Amino acid sequence: MVALASAAPVAAEEVGEIATDWLGNDIKIEAISDPEVQGITCHVSYFDRSVIDRLRQGNWFEDPSNSSIACRQTGPVVIGEIDLDKDGEEIFSTRRSLIFKALVVKRIYDKANDTLIYLSHSREIKEGSAKMAISTIPLFAAAPTWTNGKPQ
Repeated sequence: MVALASAAPVAAEEVGEIATDWLGNDIKIEAISDPEVQGITCHVSYFDRSVIDRLRQGNWFEDPSNSSIACRQTGPVVIGEIDLDKDGEEIFSTRRSLIFKALVVKRIYDKANDTLIYLSHSREIKEGSAKMAISTIPLFAAAPTWTNGKPQ
């Protein structure tokens, strides 16, 4: 899969692959590091359809929108230039169809609770999807270093 991000290219590293059936369908698990927050790693899982399943279903160009995400502190937390708006910042995107669908991971900073929120969801041109997953990193115990000072 090709990974794209708005701030900087973020490559996902495949760390797991679980076969789910005899058709060759798999669940893939990838590790994604936040490009602006050192010490945070997100693991995203998603369904990867096989060629046999694509032939059987007649849909060559699309994978399901389902995904799951879990983010954890994996080292000292250093927070760089992050978007503080409520709509957050896209840190990762990968195509799930030939043209119209992408799996996206966004980061949102919850200032009131001093927490980083990571949301995985499907972005589609014609129809939005309600399939999403969320993971949070409370910063109170992480003792993060803010490169530009903590937002007030």
